[in-house]
Amino acid sequence: MATTLLRKTVLTAAGFAATAGGIAGPAIAAHAAEAKPTAQVQTDRKHGGERELNVRYEAQPNFYYCGPAATRNALSVQGKNIDVDAMAREMGTTENGTNSINDITPVLNKETGRNAYHSTEMPVDKVDAKHVEQLRTDIVKAVDDGRAVVANIAGTATDTDGNTHSFEGGHYISVVGYRDGGKVVTIADSANPDMASYRMDVDALAHWIASRGYSS
Repeated sequence: MATTLLRKTVLTAAGFAATAGGIAGPAIAAHAAEAKPTAQVQTDRKHGGERELNVRYEAQPNFYYCGPAATRNALSVQGKNIDVDAMAREMGTTENGTNSINDITPVLNKETGRNAYHSTEMPVDKVDAKHVEQLRTDIVKAVDDGRAVVANIAGTATDTDGNTHSFEGGHYISVVGYRDGGKVVTIADSANPDMASYRMDVDALAHWIASRGYSS
């Protein structure tokens, strides 16, 4: 795909062979991590087009719980502490992963007690400036409302520190903050507690979501 992201065929060091699906297809975590104690990811700060939410971070306990774990981390910014196994049951997670972002949005709305979240799908290989701007606007609006965004991604992306993150079979992450008016976003990633939080250009994130979707 001719974008700023390279869709590599090589997985991360953990390596997990999976077939990438579309928005309605399987979204399997390509990277596993052992469960770790709860840890702080970010602190809340608000000034000059920048805000980050307080996350009570937990890593996913197995390779296929990225959907429930990302949702749990997202809800933690609102002070909610929901059992990840209960999350998995609600969204129909199996060893094949969580099917799509459309299985996560209803859980977010149920646990927040209001219909604040909605699913947005990204087209395959056709992410343009309009889609990037919509994603930026949606992230800023959600974070300013005190809510984290959950995104279903696939492929390889590079963060602002130059680190690459590869999930060829698909993965779920939480977006918990922004700076520069949303041009750069902060991600809480349940896959690896050693890389629990990182920042990424919103354009790179939009292309990472391509063929999948996000809940904001």
